[in-house]
Amino acid sequence: MTLIKFEPLRELETIHDRFQRFFDEFSNLGFPFNDNFYPRIDIAEDENKINVTAEIPGVKKDQIKITLQDNILTIEGEKKKEEEQKSRNFYRVERSYGSFKRSFTLPVEVDSDKVEAKFEDGTLNISLKKMEPKSKHKNEKLIELN
Repeated sequence: MTLIKFEPLRELETIHDRFQRFFDEFSNLGFPFNDNFYPRIDIAEDENKINVTAEIPGVKKDQIKITLQDNILTIEGEKKKEEEQKSRNFYRVERSYGSFKRSFTLPVEVDSDKVEAKFEDGTLNISLKKMEPKSKHKNEKLIELN
């Protein structure tokens, strides 16, 4: 039987992400409900690692900050708006800009010393090595009765 750690805030995070995607979709249809930039992120797991892929086009490598604390991965940065040109007449403006911060509670414990991150062509790939499960009997000590 597999035990899953109860984390009540994880559900709120999921609800927040659903609302954010809902309003992002309106923004993509041309409705200006959301003027923020939120990178799309995939989180997958294999036998040894948690793999995170984020699409962050238009952001420079030195404008991205990645932190891992208490098994919470945070990706933050800023997509800066280009200099406004008075001589241009825009017919449509769909690109979004601004600061972003995305945080995720990872589904398993990871080794913070074994994290690899690579940013190439607007895609951020983060690989986090899973911690070995702690054995319940590893620290077991036999106590003799007197």
